[in-house]
Amino acid sequence: MKGAASEGASFKNMLVESFDKVNTMQQDAHQAVEGLMTGDDVNPAEVLTAVQKADIAFKMMMQVRNKLVAAYQEVQNIRV
Repeated sequence: MKGAASEGASFKNMLVESFDKVNTMQQDAHQAVEGLMTGDDVNPAEVLTAVQKADIAFKMMMQVRNKLVAAYQEVQNIRV
């Protein structure tokens, strides 16, 4: 049973790390856009790439969340 608990903790840690990475990507994209708007020496192609990466990562995170919620709801509907 201890193995299952450690696997659960590692899954939780993986999710938290993934959320942190997505958050970091969004913050980096925001700073890049801000730099572009304020006239800093920023390459517009890099700004676009950062924004697109953050958008894709966020969409992926939302899909994972949706799948987890659906799985949880399915488990709740199981009659014992």
